[in-house]
Amino acid sequence: MSDRLVEIFEDEKLVEKIKRRLPYLFQLAELESSRAGRTGMEVGSVRERIIVALLIYKFGEANVETEIPITEPEVDAKLFGEPVSIKTITGKSFGGVKLIWTVDVQKAKEFRENYYPNCDILLIQINWNDVGGFYYIPLKVQKRLFDRIGRQNYIKLPKPGTNPRGVEITKEALSSLVGDSESKSISINWKRTKIEFNPYKRWVDLWRED
Repeated sequence: MSDRLVEIFEDEKLVEKIKRRLPYLFQLAELESSRAGRTGMEVGSVRERIIVALLIYKFGEANVETEIPITEPEVDAKLFGEPVSIKTITGKSFGGVKLIWTVDVQKAKEFRENYYPNCDILLIQINWNDVGGFYYIPLKVQKRLFDRIGRQNYIKLPKPGTNPRGVEITKEALSSLVGDSESKSISINWKRTKIEFNPYKRWVDLWRED
């Protein structure tokens, strides 16, 4: 497994840029995905594109594969041919991060029985008006913890009768992964900035073109 993702965290100029730019870009993502003051589900896809764009910016377009087949539900991009999963979470807690999105109870159970970590994770913890982080969790760290605590303690199934739309990694497991000595992190101060945003302007401008 490639450790190229570590280079992001060792590049001091890029680390400073991430600290400065990521809250602004994620705020833009929320504005783009909002309607009547409510952020829509599509914000997740926009955030993912922002992080993939960061990989392209750092490593070059030729080294980042973005056309990932639907048969690889956990993989969001490939960096130098190696799969990367991008996950975001909002708030102080490390609970609620999805391993797979499904409303089917049987599929969720099958997923837990067959799951084994298979790609590096980039995790972004959004914590507006407070401190969050940008984390790299290597595949070897995930495998080591999974082998140690077992799938029952690593994976949380949806509660029967609820509709949480996915199978999660347990809060305890994710906290352990983030705190592992081989994982990397950038502390981010999630401050909002004043943005004048018009969701229609870009499209109106395009209509104006000949």
